[in-house]
Amino acid sequence: MTPLRTGDRQGPGISTLGDLTTRQLHRLSGVAGLSDADADTYADVLTEALGAVAARPLDLPPAAESFLSDDHTPVEFSLSFRPGTAPALRVLVEPGCGAGSLARTGRKGLRAVRAMAGRWNFATDRLDALADLFLPASPKGPLALWTALELRPGGVPGVKVYLNPAAAGRKRAAQTLAEALRRLGHGRALAALPDADGYPFLALDLGDWDTPRVKVYLRHDRLSPTEAPGLSRVAGGPDPESVAEFFRTVAGPGLPSLDRRPALTCHALTDSAVARPTGFTLHIPVRDYAPHDGESLARASAVLRRHGMDPAPLARALAAVTDRRPEDGVGLIAYLALVHQQGSPPRVTAYLSCEAYAVRPPNERAVTPPLEVVH
Repeated sequence: MTPLRTGDRQGPGISTLGDLTTRQLHRLSGVAGLSDADADTYADVLTEALGAVAARPLDLPPAAESFLSDDHTPVEFSLSFRPGTAPALRVLVEPGCGAGSLARTGRKGLRAVRAMAGRWNFATDRLDALADLFLPASPKGPLALWTALELRPGGVPGVKVYLNPAAAGRKRAAQTLAEALRRLGHGRALAALPDADGYPFLALDLGDWDTPRVKVYLRHDRLSPTEAPGLSRVAGGPDPESVAEFFRTVAGPGLPSLDRRPALTCHALTDSAVARPTGFTLHIPVRDYAPHDGESLARASAVLRRHGMDPAPLARALAAVTDRRPEDGVGLIAYLALVHQQGSPPRVTAYLSCEAYAVRPPNERAVTPPLEVVH
């Protein structure tokens, strides 16, 4: 990856991680139709969640090797698109980043979530019931706790927490996940999910959600476009060809399987009376299969148009995050995801890297397909 020199793109007054990420948040809020007041509120929340690393100068290396992004920035943005409306803006943050150890990172992250609960008056009982499983005294793995905020009008976000099933070791990840799901009232769910090559995350919706979800993320090595539709366990959907077409468009037509970074699926559980999930998401790491972000944007735009969504806000979002040319790097768009939830039309989510510390150079192994094969 190519290190950035301070001042290359951050603009006047941008010298710390907090300066950069809150500036990006303000600009992305405009793309998502949030008010200036909401943007100010959420910028303060992001700064508080980052803690001491918010004041860390950008000319220093990252405070820790955060697994959250390729260049170790402990912040990632995403835009969730639906037909006929502005995209919803989300921010993912590792609130304990830089604490000095994974155990301390987890404890700081838990305190940050509890502070949010006090601020917005929501319960943390489901998270507290899992603390011994996911935040042990000597945790293992690449993360302890991440927090995602869905930035809604009015200054009160939806809150999600991401945990690491391999906290007690990879060999015990399935056992840890099964016990967590049992405590959450979904004891039969794991057996109902497809086979996987790993269990990277368990996520919980906390606070004000119409239908709170427990989300299980699975890793699928060398997944092919013909195999991907069969990973859904949602009754009555999604359309298999829609899933396969999304895969082929994002990864590139003609690619037999994902031979670099693997695909992820997410299975949303909302009804403890049934084992089947009610939601299915396919995540493709487009940054590993496109030559540069210009091509990633083209593929994302094709997917958005296919599902009746306007791609223009995504192009504006890239300009809100950086002033570099999309063709000069790859990774600004990290993942593209196709989301299916029972009773709702499909959504498309684009995950955007902050690139606070480095820009990944164009990917010479990837091939740009002819335009006519991208639907």
